[in-house]
Amino acid sequence: MDLCNWIKAHPELLSVILFSNEASFTWDGVNNLRNVHTWAHDNPHETSVTNFQRRFTVNVWCDVLGNNLIGPYVINNNLTGKAYEFFLRNELPCVLEDIPLMIRRQIYFQHDGAPPHYILHVRDYFNESFPNCWLGRGGPIPWPSRSPDLYYYIWGQIKALVNETKVDSQAALRYLIFAAAEDIRNHPNNIGSDDEFSFGYFPGVL
Repeated sequence: MDLCNWIKAHPELLSVILFSNEASFTWDGVNNLRNVHTWAHDNPHETSVTNFQRRFTVNVWCDVLGNNLIGPYVINNNLTGKAYEFFLRNELPCVLEDIPLMIRRQIYFQHDGAPPHYILHVRDYFNESFPNCWLGRGGPIPWPSRSPDLYYYIWGQIKALVNETKVDSQAALRYLIFAAAEDIRNHPNNIGSDDEFSFGYFPGVL
């Protein structure tokens, strides 16, 4: 209720809040054995082949500002507090360079309460770079626990597009993720349709 009342009192801020989130994409070929059953009169000694050695994951960060999709950006390896802090301090400034200066000066940064977002060094970064202008766990504007991301559609749609094609390498998976994001960005009825300004791929991630 506090967050809703804050937004209601400042509706103009909705266009300058960076709604951010991360998601993991994987194509590992591992069967969900909970959904596999073999029925027979005698014990069939059924075996299932698993392919853990083929498992690979791509961690991706995206942001929505107004009607514009920013990213995706690939975070190498697992999303830890250290990796997230590195991204914020070293890569995020480059991402924000494409945003008009007038909007950049008004930006509020939002992220949820995931453990990597809550470590002390990350909170210190936001207090330094976005003083009193960030939404999140432990921040000046708390982000309610267990609340849905405001742009949950983005990940669902990207994953739906990515999973249409089977891949056998991390590079191929990355390509599909970026292609899906571009499809959403260019769709006239989805995020990215605003002609005021738009964003392309973040350089150097493929």
